[in-house]
Amino acid sequence: MYSETEDVIRALAENAESVCRAYLPAGRRVGSYWIVGDLQNNPGRSLFVRLIGPASGPGAAGKFTDGATGEHGDLLDIIRERTGISRFPDLLAEARAHLGRPQPVYPDAPVPRKTKAPGGTPAAAARLFAASVSVAGTLADTYLRSRGITQGGLTNALRFHPKCWHRDEGHTRSLPRPALIAAVTDGAGAVQGVHRTWLAPDGKGKAPVETQRRAMGHLLGNSVRLTPHDDILVVGEGIETMLSLVEAMPSLPVWAALSSGHLGAVQLPDGVQRLYIAIDRDPAGQRAAERLSARATEVGIAARVLEPRLGDFNDDLRVHGADALRQHLAGQIGPEDRHRLSG
Repeated sequence: MYSETEDVIRALAENAESVCRAYLPAGRRVGSYWIVGDLQNNPGRSLFVRLIGPASGPGAAGKFTDGATGEHGDLLDIIRERTGISRFPDLLAEARAHLGRPQPVYPDAPVPRKTKAPGGTPAAAARLFAASVSVAGTLADTYLRSRGITQGGLTNALRFHPKCWHRDEGHTRSLPRPALIAAVTDGAGAVQGVHRTWLAPDGKGKAPVETQRRAMGHLLGNSVRLTPHDDILVVGEGIETMLSLVEAMPSLPVWAALSSGHLGAVQLPDGVQRLYIAIDRDPAGQRAAERLSARATEVGIAARVLEPRLGDFNDDLRVHGADALRQHLAGQIGPEDRHRLSG
């Protein structure tokens, strides 16, 4: 007898690497496995997902095990964990969306007046972003200014939501908390996901919770386009990191990929001649820069790496100030772009 659930799980297993790249981007492929730190997508080597194997039984493709905790399951469990989707029909809808399958239509089912997109999908992400407000004058503005960032209210990619639902890992109850909302868009400018940073009640820091940041939607290849690109583009990981570069050089076109895993996979737009990759000072950032630089070179885009003095460029901004950061960047920016230092 046909089971759609089994069919979806089998299809996910056949596309196991694609699923891992989308939902566990901090990991990497090692032989027949995808290796990552844990189900929370932290860097490391504890959790491994089998990418190649039979459809079922011992050694089946799509099965994962966390050597540190003993947790195990399949790719549907990974999608549930990474999106926070609790209802099984919505989880299947998210899996279908990743696989590019149409959502089923049941002839005898009542037609709802309004279809609500399941959590974790691009439609749900777009709905959350649309329900948010401009950053200027909000707790999100307060938060960014506490990080030395004064330009956050000028980008259309960021918004503020006063009551964005939050649930920590292992908890069953969600609570509304203020959050900085960032739109993750594709090359056509369509919202494919959002990134949420939950904030303290006074906005002067992140919320006192275990999970302070979380992304939803289709992220791989897309990014937070903080400013429009032209013939050059600067891409890095974090939102605050990239806004710090804007503080020092306001004319720089900057995008945030949100993680080192996503940084290496950013889709480069047409018309870019020179690419600057702003890395965090850690091995993951270095590896991501190497991958993105190689991809850029293959299509004829000149690539340079921008390195901070400290852990990341927001650390540099807060410790040394915008003028010192500008001078530091002047030694790394190509001569053809030095005019942007005073932009």
